[in-house]
Amino acid sequence: MLDVLLQTLPFFLLIALGFGAGRSGFFPAEATAWLTKFVFYFALSAMLFRFSATLSLSKVFDPAFIAAYVSGTLFIYVIATGIALWRHGNIEEAAVEAQCAVIGNVGFLGVPMLVLLLGPDAIGPVMMVLACDLIVFGSLIVIVITARRDGRVSPAILISISKGLLKNPMIVSISLGLLWASFDLSLPEPIARFLTLLGAAATPGALFAIGASLAGKSAERMAVAGWLSFAKLVLHPAAVAAAALFLFDVSRDTASVMIAAAALPVAGNVFILAQHYNVAPQRASAAILISTALSILTVSAIIAAL
Repeated sequence: MLDVLLQTLPFFLLIALGFGAGRSGFFPAEATAWLTKFVFYFALSAMLFRFSATLSLSKVFDPAFIAAYVSGTLFIYVIATGIALWRHGNIEEAAVEAQCAVIGNVGFLGVPMLVLLLGPDAIGPVMMVLACDLIVFGSLIVIVITARRDGRVSPAILISISKGLLKNPMIVSISLGLLWASFDLSLPEPIARFLTLLGAAATPGALFAIGASLAGKSAERMAVAGWLSFAKLVLHPAAVAAAALFLFDVSRDTASVMIAAAALPVAGNVFILAQHYNVAPQRASAAILISTALSILTVSAIIAAL
């Protein structure tokens, strides 16, 4: 495990550097927002397009993989929802807590870290996990909260979710890359170098932005945040592993990438959604902060075990 910890440590040191810059005030919240925007719309999109442009759809779309990941994730989602409802009986807060329990930081942390640690073969599986998170579970929280408030799921909400997915740069860049790959075309050398150069900013930029954004988050409701961190860092990868290895025909190498992706800490966009709907943002904030700190050890341990 020590060898893997030493390999993952530079990624978390970049997060710590961003956290220190944000906490000291040297890197204010406005700067963090602009850096995040640059990474999200430009650097990470360039990386995802370049990665997906070298893949074939058959290597990315694996029904057994998707079934295993979605079923394992849904199992933890239901458990987290049930415990939240038992504790306070609020379906909106339960939706946010369930999101904390299953949505990991795959885009900003998983894509750059897992591809570098596990090799190029990890690209396709990581992208499938990212797509499932965005399309299935990213839509689910919106549907649950709006249905609770409006009393129904209106077509307008479904249209709004669809438009949001179509405008998401990660979805767009992966789709365009796979479309390019479907024509069996190689990227022109200047374009390939441009994408490599721009995409190289994604890893340090994303990790620094994660740390800087954590600097503004609080660690309130420690008991609940601790439970949600445990669910995300331990129960989620365990459920996904059980589904992939025992219920569905997923190859061990591909399943390993899925499990490592499931072990990532809570994603920052959960807080954004919680804040947008004004539903337990402090709880989501604390879960992100605690799970990211603990993941230095848990992610290293899980990758070493795999």
